[in-house]
Amino acid sequence: MTDSERTADRRLERAILDLLEQRGPTSTICPSDAARAVYEGDGDGWRELMEPARRAARRLVAAGEVEITQGGRPVDPTKARGPIRIRRAR
Repeated sequence: MTDSERTADRRLERAILDLLEQRGPTSTICPSDAARAVYEGDGDGWRELMEPARRAARRLVAAGEVEITQGGRPVDPTKARGPIRIRRAR
């Protein structure tokens, strides 16, 4: 992993936590919200940050900071397929 990738990973983790802080205690965000917050260009280049954003969310789950949900219920991040939401750990 390059320094640039590590920096982007840290920025995505911080973006997830900052976005959740700005919302209500039971609110969720999509990984795309974090990807868009970190992306510094025009257009839809933020899409390249989607998988890194999902990985950042999984690291925050492991740290006990957030939960990944599907259908409003927490799911095992290693088994989540398809659209996910991220919320503060309860």
